[in-house]
Amino acid sequence: MEFGGINYLAVLVAAVAAFAAGAIYYGALGKPWMKAARIDPADTRMSPTLFAINFVCELVMAWVLAGVIGHLGDGEVTVRNGVISGAFVWLGFIATAMTVNHRYQGFGWNLTLIDSGHWLIVAILMGGIIGAFGV
Repeated sequence: MEFGGINYLAVLVAAVAAFAAGAIYYGALGKPWMKAARIDPADTRMSPTLFAINFVCELVMAWVLAGVIGHLGDGEVTVRNGVISGAFVWLGFIATAMTVNHRYQGFGWNLTLIDSGHWLIVAILMGGIIGAFGV
């Protein structure tokens, strides 16, 4: 199941794992996250569309990460370099962009820490899974 060096089964498994990890993470940190995001729990409406958009975005993220991992260096794709690549992508793009956005939007550091913790887990998990499959 490869096209252009990307293993689409690895992408799908990585996206499913990331979606599940997010459900567990925000299930545990839902109340502090809502407080930090200034969301009234009474106004919260989770819709199937919201979850579908979330999953599609995680599929795209896993696909792009697989492409990045596959194009880095001459070595073989491993769990180790998948995890390292995921961490670098998180630090260089996800955490920095989120930090800037949260500062301009007037949110406190609590929201940035909670959200960036989630995305760090996602990037490392995706990278590890993609590495395990060998891209």
